[in-house]
Amino acid sequence: MRQSSSPSEPAGLFDGVLAAGPVRGATSDTAWLRAMLAVEAALARAGGAPPEVAAEIGAARLDVAALGSAAAEAGNPVVPLVRALRAAVSPAASRYVHRGATSQDILDSAAMLVAREALGLIVADLSAASAAAARLAEAHRDTPLAARTLMQQALPTTFGLVAAGWLTALDGAADRLAAVRDAGLAVQLGGAAGTLAAFDSPSIVDRLAAELDLPAPVLPWHTDRTRIADLAGALGLACGAVAKVAGDVVLHAQTEVGELAEGQPGGSSSLPHKRNPVAAVSARACAAQAPGLVATLLGAMGHEHQRAAGAWHAEWAPFTGLLRAAGSAAHWLARCLAHVRVDTARMRANLDLTGGALLAERVSAALAAKVGATEAHDLVRDAVAGGRPLAEALAGHLDPARLAALLDPASYLGAAPALTDRALKRHGERP
Repeated sequence: MRQSSSPSEPAGLFDGVLAAGPVRGATSDTAWLRAMLAVEAALARAGGAPPEVAAEIGAARLDVAALGSAAAEAGNPVVPLVRALRAAVSPAASRYVHRGATSQDILDSAAMLVAREALGLIVADLSAASAAAARLAEAHRDTPLAARTLMQQALPTTFGLVAAGWLTALDGAADRLAAVRDAGLAVQLGGAAGTLAAFDSPSIVDRLAAELDLPAPVLPWHTDRTRIADLAGALGLACGAVAKVAGDVVLHAQTEVGELAEGQPGGSSSLPHKRNPVAAVSARACAAQAPGLVATLLGAMGHEHQRAAGAWHAEWAPFTGLLRAAGSAAHWLARCLAHVRVDTARMRANLDLTGGALLAERVSAALAAKVGATEAHDLVRDAVAGGRPLAEALAGHLDPARLAALLDPASYLGAAPALTDRALKRHGERP
């Protein structure tokens, strides 16, 4: 059998959007095959094979498609891989192929290698997105913006604080994934029933772990899938953080809002005027796949006895799909935030849309000192309900200069700038 020389399979119809960035190659069938061969070679070295023999095993060229077809009969791709590998290498090397291992040892260990590579790429893109958010937060620390709760204008905030919120969420997601990558993965080796019966000593696990630069677990984890669940949860968390940021960009980019725009907008097949925020939309689309994939991996945790009858098999596709969805979402968001354009004039104009209603809380508090809290509340409520600008409706109740000052959104930002500074400081202190 011959392995394709291409680093990844040809792109599918939807891959340009839903499998974007470097994570597609890192989670491709070819990448999985390379990982399984790396595990077989490492197992041979850990088992005492001469270096040239182990190198021969790791360099074998096998056909991904043929292995996939043959997996249907065996129930997993490792069985045909072992058969093909033994046929492809020399007799001296064949003796060391898969010695003492079971199929799940190879595939689970390969999954850890695939995950480690993919996580590095995802963390890099999340970090790029958070760096872009930090630049936005710093540049717009004092830029007034209408805060919106339940999709309605609420109080003034700053765009800097909005971006700082993105920043802290993305930093947290990147840190969580990095922690899983560095300490949450582990080699798998237990043999047919998790007893290591085919090996002379349990130290083989430590030697294999050292060969693959993965942690050695206390016990084989064939049916303890908490490691997979932890990874799934961290990936789901990252997708949630991406979805929040991308969703905000989409909302701020609406025609009626117009406060943000992507520097590389997409068009429409029928509407020449459209300037769609394609990167943000694509990030949301990729991230939206995560909850179902996470749920599938969590739902598959109930493995029977020492080896599962179907639950393990159910992990393979969603495991790859979740890594790919998270990596694509992070890739798109990094691209989005790197090119986003901020319209501060539109932000200011939107602050003035409600005729001062955005400052109703502040004005009501000032009025209460003169007429009492209840009457002040009713005066402001009636003015807003009547659609009259507060400056006009309340002209007889407060000094005009005082009222104008109260209705200045830029002077009612609370601790927004200071909170932005805290987020930026924390971002700068991260390792």
